[in-house]
Amino acid sequence: MDDQNKNLILATALSFLVILVWFVLFPPPEQTTTPDQAEITSVEGSEVQTPSAADTSTVGEATAAATEAEPDAEAPRINIDTPRLTGSLSLAGGRIDELSLKDYKVSLAENSPIVELLSPVGSQSAYYALYGWAPGAGLTGTDVPGPNTIWALEQGETLGVDTPVTLVWENGNGLTFRRTIAVDDNYMFTVTQSVENATGTEVGLAPYGILARHGIGEDGDLPGLKNFFILHEGVIGMADGTLTEVDYGDVRDFDIDPDERAQAEVYQVKDNGWIGFTDHFWMTTLIPEPGSAFKAAAKYDSRRKIYQTETVLPTLTVAPGATEQVTTQLFAGAKEWETIREYQADGVQKFIDSIDWGWFFFLTKPIFWLLHNIHALIGNMGWSIIGLTLIIKAILFPLAFKSYVSMAKMKELQPQMEALKEAAGDDRQKMQQGMMELYKKEKVNPAAGCLPILLQIPIFFSLYKVIFVTIELRQAPWFGPFRDLSAPDPTSIMNLFGLLPWAGPQPDTLMALIFIGILPLLLGISMWLQQKLNPAPTDATQAMIFAWMPWVFMFMLGGFASGLVVYWIANNTITFTQQYLIMRSQGYTPDVFGNIKSGFKRLPNTDKK
Repeated sequence: MDDQNKNLILATALSFLVILVWFVLFPPPEQTTTPDQAEITSVEGSEVQTPSAADTSTVGEATAAATEAEPDAEAPRINIDTPRLTGSLSLAGGRIDELSLKDYKVSLAENSPIVELLSPVGSQSAYYALYGWAPGAGLTGTDVPGPNTIWALEQGETLGVDTPVTLVWENGNGLTFRRTIAVDDNYMFTVTQSVENATGTEVGLAPYGILARHGIGEDGDLPGLKNFFILHEGVIGMADGTLTEVDYGDVRDFDIDPDERAQAEVYQVKDNGWIGFTDHFWMTTLIPEPGSAFKAAAKYDSRRKIYQTETVLPTLTVAPGATEQVTTQLFAGAKEWETIREYQADGVQKFIDSIDWGWFFFLTKPIFWLLHNIHALIGNMGWSIIGLTLIIKAILFPLAFKSYVSMAKMKELQPQMEALKEAAGDDRQKMQQGMMELYKKEKVNPAAGCLPILLQIPIFFSLYKVIFVTIELRQAPWFGPFRDLSAPDPTSIMNLFGLLPWAGPQPDTLMALIFIGILPLLLGISMWLQQKLNPAPTDATQAMIFAWMPWVFMFMLGGFASGLVVYWIANNTITFTQQYLIMRSQGYTPDVFGNIKSGFKRLPNTDKK
């Protein structure tokens, strides 16, 4: 076996091994279905842990149990209506607890409902935001509004982009609380809380915000999660430039704090930060005003199966006759790169990192940036992926040129290499020395052919992450049957790739793996043609490995996102063209058709005498 074949087989085998391990460890996520209401285990109560002290330096004193009574379901509601959001907030606690996203549907079905992000207590899986005040010295829990306090509407009718609403509540002892809620034209709410002191004495209070999410079942499960290994779903936060990610399962494993009656983990933020919950495409985040210190906490109440993130700000001392206020923000919406980047530019520290870029963030971020801008010009994500492939191949072209030139020279040296093998006989050391001298004399690097293949591996993984994680690829159409490039190829051999009037097998089934779609088939063919630029290895074992490789990849990648398969097909096609033209320019013309014909010939039976 010559060194060229050794290196090519080594690179191919390494690529195959890495992708095979990736496929085994990180299979395409299963389709998750939301359980029916009858399947949901009832959740006990609606208690959330509300802060009861103002000292943000002591975790145990900063939280205590609130009332276990559920909020009044009959309490009046204020509608929320913006170009991108619809829902309502309840005057019971002033909770923002009903919110849906107008721009996103649950599925591609014509009658599919829009995505529901927040839902009130009593619904299938309650998820809501609430705000309040933790009483300081001289005050009790009844002196401040609680999670279930009935507020009055003081100003406004419907919460919209240019129409904020103001809620008011008086405690009967000289304190008047107001809460003004505004929302922009995307997903950011601004919550301004104020307290007016007419008691005649100085009072201290600490403002807080809470995001609560009710789990279901014995293990506090949350419906609708992907539970995919490479995807982070759970608590996400930023504390003075440090990103924190905690999966929901790990939140349940926090140490138990007896003062808070819940598993809890606390982060002290000195200057800038935020904390909330993130799912695959959606996120809710509490964002105190930049430049303010606060205590951020993530908790799990195992008795009531409630996940919770909270921010507690430092105590405000309110003098007699004075009014103090604090303004915070709440993000509740889709993790759109462009929208989140605008919020980061407006002062939300490193908000773009709320998107799960993964370990290869140094590649996924620029790859997505490039894909996003190509899509802005073309307007079609499928063609944008092909355009991205062209640009990546252009960037890597200098390396590819050297590689293919080296491969062409290796072909020219083939007769001399064969002569060295015959002269060396069984003396492998002599043969290796002769080969090295020949490479040095002809200025050929036998390892150069491996580099383009090896460089494709991190790019492949990064693009896989981009296609799977970013919402811009969710339900992104290409043409014809390819209506969602983040999903596997919907076509199948069973229905002649959509020509026959019946559906193909369901994704993530054995039938779908066997009866593959048109894109995986084109992938296999493109890999097979790329192989035919070179004659098949003379060694029977090598020839068999090379013959099977394209078809193994074809079935293995058939269940991956169709956008990723489009990239791989485009990459193979461009690579074939580059290699063919470069090798011809170096005086070696690949005999593609001859190599194809020879591949169909039977190998001679060496056992016959």
